[in-house]
Amino acid sequence: MASDNGRGRVVVTGMGIISPLGNTVDEMWRRAVAGESGITELTAIDPTDYPCKVAGQVVDFDPTEWMDRRTARRMARFSQFAIAAGKQALDDAGLDLDTMDRRRAGTVLGNGGGGLPETDAAMRTVLGRGGMRVDPLYLAKMLPNMAAGNLTIQLGLLGHTNTVTTACAAGTQAIGDAAEVIRRGEADVMLAGGSEAGISELGLAAFCAMRALTTGFNDRPAESSRPFDRDRDGFAPSEGAGMLVLESLEHAQARGARPLAEVLGYGVSADAAYLVAPPDGGEGAARAMQSAIDAAGLSIEEVDYISAHATATEVGDIAETKAIRSVFGEHAYRVPVTAFKSQVGHLLGGAGGVETIAAIQTLLTGQIAPTINLEHPDPECDLDYVPVESRSADVRTMLKNSFGFGGQNAVLALQRFDG
Repeated sequence: MASDNGRGRVVVTGMGIISPLGNTVDEMWRRAVAGESGITELTAIDPTDYPCKVAGQVVDFDPTEWMDRRTARRMARFSQFAIAAGKQALDDAGLDLDTMDRRRAGTVLGNGGGGLPETDAAMRTVLGRGGMRVDPLYLAKMLPNMAAGNLTIQLGLLGHTNTVTTACAAGTQAIGDAAEVIRRGEADVMLAGGSEAGISELGLAAFCAMRALTTGFNDRPAESSRPFDRDRDGFAPSEGAGMLVLESLEHAQARGARPLAEVLGYGVSADAAYLVAPPDGGEGAARAMQSAIDAAGLSIEEVDYISAHATATEVGDIAETKAIRSVFGEHAYRVPVTAFKSQVGHLLGGAGGVETIAAIQTLLTGQIAPTINLEHPDPECDLDYVPVESRSADVRTMLKNSFGFGGQNAVLALQRFDG
């Protein structure tokens, strides 16, 4: 049985999302359980000169639903996503900030690249019209910390604030860090998660040059993200945001809130190996998983489900599989493991926020969304990945894995809140 190890209990009381599968949690989850894909033909930019022509794009997003037009124009898309998802999460939590001490409310937000489209636009201006014609607000839009900054301004959050930029681990690490802020008594409420809107020519060019993106399914975009499949050939770039309201259990109970899940533990590790690839055995990922399990006070047999990082890269999926086997031993073959990136693509710094919300929906609904496109399993990836179709399961306790460039690993241990 998990324990808070005397450090105080932290619960999730609200969730908000902007994603290629939908711009509300209900819509996203309905489509996820149905096994749908949010990967489509890339239309946000012209991909003619690049081998990857698919992406997970957010559609039907109007920032003026969440802020006035002037405010929206003064921030980058990744900040707009964060504010929309953050306000959704606050509404879901039923939290009225006017009734609390705002010095006890803050935010930790994960982001990878800041305003890459704004950088694209600024450089085109420099080269075409001269540097003095650059948008005066370029820096204030582009900086990775501006999503968190804009959240604090829009919501009047006066407490602890931080931006985590640990690449693809950032969203998950932000949630873990925010939980620790609450545990040490610095805040009662934290907004935490990740946001990314990096679909741009610069971003596409960089990842294509690295040969990290899928290229073989341009005529079948919905089939392009294939974690653990023998035909996987890289990830589909994506965008969106996922934000959670975290509270101390005492604060949530005092205001009559309905906890959705509990953050039991959190683990972080470094590979100290390679810049853009994990060590073959996934040793760093294994250390982060074990650290989260230990912090949560769990035994490995108590873990019912794993939401994998699983980017659909050849080396990464195998390394994560080996890491899970090394931590769980024979129990690894009894634990469902899924890859939400098969449905939404890779949101980079926003991935952990969006994928954690999907994982919490599994705790709440007893439904595991599938790893779609897993039609021909890689023999080296031999776990139960819930292929193609969703599954009913009684999931009480789970891990959420996220691993980033630079060998940055972050893992959350979450549990359904049963009182």
